Amino acid sequence: MLQFLDQTIDWYHGLAVQQQIATTPTDYAILYDNRQAAVQTVRLAFEFARAEAAFIVDPTAATQGQGAALSQYQSLGQLQARFDKQVQDTQAELDSDRQKLATAAAKDRQQLQSQISELQGELDLAGARRDAVHSMLEFVTDSSANGLGASSLRAQIEALARTVPAMVQAPASTSPGGAQTSAAPATAAAAAAAKKTEASGIWNFAADAFSLAAKMRSIDSLIQQTDALAATAKKLRAPYVAQLKTLSARGDTLGKQANTANSSTLQDDRAQLDELAGQFKRLAAAVIPLSKQGVLLELYSRSLGNWKDAVRVDFRTDLRSLALRLGSLLLILVIVIAAAELWRRAVYRYVTDPRRRYQFLLLRRFVFWFLLAVIIAFAFASSVGSIVTFAGLITAGVAVAMQGVIVAIVGYFFLIGKFGIRVGDRVQIGGVTGEVIDVGLVRFHLMELGGGRGSDGPTGRVVAFSNSIVFQVGAALFKQIHGTNFVWHEITLTLAAQSDYADVKKRLLEAVDSVLANYREEIERQTQEIARTVISTPVGSLHPKVQLRFVATGIEAVIRYPVDLKNAADIDERGAREVLKSLEQDPKVQLAGDGGASIRVTTETAGDAKS
Repeated sequence: MLQFLDQTIDWYHGLAVQQQIATTPTDYAILYDNRQAAVQTVRLAFEFARAEAAFIVDPTAATQGQGAALSQYQSLGQLQARFDKQVQDTQAELDSDRQKLATAAAKDRQQLQSQISELQGELDLAGARRDAVHSMLEFVTDSSANGLGASSLRAQIEALARTVPAMVQAPASTSPGGAQTSAAPATAAAAAAAKKTEASGIWNFAADAFSLAAKMRSIDSLIQQTDALAATAKKLRAPYVAQLKTLSARGDTLGKQANTANSSTLQDDRAQLDELAGQFKRLAAAVIPLSKQGVLLELYSRSLGNWKDAVRVDFRTDLRSLALRLGSLLLILVIVIAAAELWRRAVYRYVTDPRRRYQFLLLRRFVFWFLLAVIIAFAFASSVGSIVTFAGLITAGVAVAMQGVIVAIVGYFFLIGKFGIRVGDRVQIGGVTGEVIDVGLVRFHLMELGGGRGSDGPTGRVVAFSNSIVFQVGAALFKQIHGTNFVWHEITLTLAAQSDYADVKKRLLEAVDSVLANYREEIERQTQEIARTVISTPVGSLHPKVQLRFVATGIEAVIRYPVDLKNAADIDERGAREVLKSLEQDPKVQLAGDGGASIRVTTETAGDAKS
């Protein structure tokens, strides 16, 4: 019986599991009904246990079906009853003799006194024996070591009852706080319904599917516990039902015998029927709670089955929604990927300029990954608010931790603009002149060139600069316009004061023109490239110019001419040679000075001069 109570209490604790897995209004409604049924089931179990304990505590009510475990207790009880009767009979006989002694004749007094003395001895012996048996019976009754004590059994039953809140508290229907108890499931159900109406994403649907699968497993476990408890109750009820059938059959037999019995037999039958009625009432007091419990457990199991069916429907609905969301996500991704591929093919087909093509492809890459991230975020997120919150936190953290990198990335878009740089451009940053060999998202690399503006060729060193240099105040970046590769050089001559200045200017222009004649086509192409790039500013022609100005030693002639950097050294050498030849023609032009050469060739417009 105690094992049955333990099993019932463990089953009752399954309400806590139901409380944890209840998430919808339907769940809370079923939970509320199950709680009422569970409370009644536990109460009936303890009602059976208390009736059985009262049945055990009456030794005369013990039946053969209770087993050998109570034999010692029954024997002691019967022995105590016999000794109690013996003491009562001896005491009654002693009292009778004492009354006779008061009215007896003198010749009978001695005989009565002897009988009284002998009866007193018998009474003392019977009382001692009764006290010994009573002490032993009280020990067995109060002992809880083997669970045979009736008072110990009742104490254990009450101790177990105190572990169940439903057995300590008043029923919800009679409790003053019953309204609050019934309002709690309604509040929780309303909160669950509000939560269910929120927008759900793939992540939420997947989590719900796993949660519903776990809920079905928990309900299966609860159904198994309920079936096991019902089987135990049925097994426990079977002997009592068999005894009730036996008593009923015996009562029917006695009823049939009464039809043909005489008066003395009828009295015996009446006594037996009264005994049978008492035993039937005692057995019914134990069987009826178990029978009611069986009905409640069947209803409880059916309620859990209905709950499982409802959860299974929700599980299938979530699976369909999850599959639909995944299919929609896959379709959208396919559309985005196809659009990106069409964009790429259109760029390769219609954009011929490599720089523009690179910019469009780079823009395509950024747009593609941005759309991909946004689509996946909206697909997996449960609501727009969570996306905004998450994006805000991520943006703040990234902005603080990667400030320099972010500035460099922003600078990248300035560098790839109309007047930005590209691979192959010749640029000058600070004191470094080089050719761009790579433009990355965070930094760009130059192949360093020697000889002023790089006319001497690569030095073999690669210089890296952060893209954030475009935002630095003191960092100037000089670059050739794309498609151009020229620079202005100067040759400075100091002539004697007696020279024919108009003739000298003519000779010098002719000499330089003869040198640049082989490069005229390339220079014109670069002039047109500048005109196309700088629309708002008029561009003059790239022709050599001669300027004359007075100096202390005579007349200084400055010859300015454009040179292609690839052929700068050759042009400078030929230009100097042709200028000297023109001065040697008749009439000769006298250079200023003491007979030494007075000529200076400036290899860059704002650099150092070589003479």
